[in-house]
Amino acid sequence: MTKTPTACFIIIGDEILSGRTLEKNLPVLTDLLNKQGIRLTEARIIPDKKDQIIQTTIECSHKFDEVFTSGGIGPTHDDITSASISEALNLPLERHEPTFELLKRNSPNKQCNQMKEKMAWFPKGSTPIENNCNAPPGFSIKNIHVMAGVPAIFKSMVKWLIPQLSKGTPLHSFAWHSFNLSESNFAKDLQTLQENFPNAELGSYPFRNGDKEGVTLVSKGNNLDAVKTAASMFPNIIRKHGGTPHEGDFQS
Repeated sequence: MTKTPTACFIIIGDEILSGRTLEKNLPVLTDLLNKQGIRLTEARIIPDKKDQIIQTTIECSHKFDEVFTSGGIGPTHDDITSASISEALNLPLERHEPTFELLKRNSPNKQCNQMKEKMAWFPKGSTPIENNCNAPPGFSIKNIHVMAGVPAIFKSMVKWLIPQLSKGTPLHSFAWHSFNLSESNFAKDLQTLQENFPNAELGSYPFRNGDKEGVTLVSKGNNLDAVKTAASMFPNIIRKHGGTPHEGDFQS
């Protein structure tokens, strides 16, 4: 059986923790990882503080097969992710010349000031993570992948990166939803179904949008047969409680 690689996402930024900036990168990363067969099992949000970035990087790089970070690789004084990860790995920072040339080409008068040049310095031995947003790349070093926090740039980087990583068994997911029912209607049935299908991960998720409310039942996992068979039981469970089954997630 193909091993399922594990992953952690480290979201770096005071602006995320303060609520000033809404975190939008997690769903993008998760979707691509699921298709690649890599299971994201943990996500952390930490501030732009060197000691915490170093500690978290060391811990996660030993605990997970792949570690992804977002944020803190820009030109400003508080963009310290690259230097912190370099220190965490006990590697020197060095200027990546192709990235430096890219920065110069995209700068007025083809000049690159000292703060902008900062974005071309990676830990020694890093491989650039490309993007198509006409911006400097992120970088990979060992099992750590360092990317921008800006959603459009992050998405471009991660779409280039993920297909190049080791592939596991894709995560399969099937859903049915119904209106005007609550989770308590399904609790006992889902418990019994879960006992019968231990290789599927079953869950119920309430939704509400205006005057529409109900519950979505989800079956997911790496074992396609188990996941699909368990999900095929959902329509009858919904009908049992007087609901009308609708295939898929509720779309607001």
